[in-house]
Amino acid sequence: MSVKKGEKKNCAEFEKELLAERELSGKRLEQLKYLHADFDNFRKIAEKQNSEVVKRANEQLVSQILPVLDDFDAVLARSKDAASESVHKKLINVLMERGLATIGAKGMFDHNLHEAICCGKSDKEDGTIIEELQKGYTLNGRVIRHSKVKVAKND
Repeated sequence: MSVKKGEKKNCAEFEKELLAERELSGKRLEQLKYLHADFDNFRKIAEKQNSEVVKRANEQLVSQILPVLDDFDAVLARSKDAASESVHKKLINVLMERGLATIGAKGMFDHNLHEAICCGKSDKEDGTIIEELQKGYTLNGRVIRHSKVKVAKND
């Protein structure tokens, strides 16, 4: 079987076109990989931003509930009603399940957790918390309200 001159030329052109198409295909595959990576990065950033928005919204909501919780504590301090205590406990449990925790107001004053409202004389070392005036809270490890405290200062 013999190959004619025109067929030989067509075969060479075909091989040249095939090589060009393979090169283009490789470039497109690389572009696709980069686009896929960019999309994954975009998705991760969007998820992180959405998570932050939800966290901030939760912080705002819980911050608005705290004065109600303070009032509830004050009512319970005056009268020990079993029904009110039960509702209070349920409210606290719901908030704790969402990451709310009280800030301890014992020991030494810590400006990251406490707000010194006043000072007073005490037999304790200077800088020791001697009284909690208002509870402080963290939400998922972030302070949303500092504990308002009275601190020992012996001059």
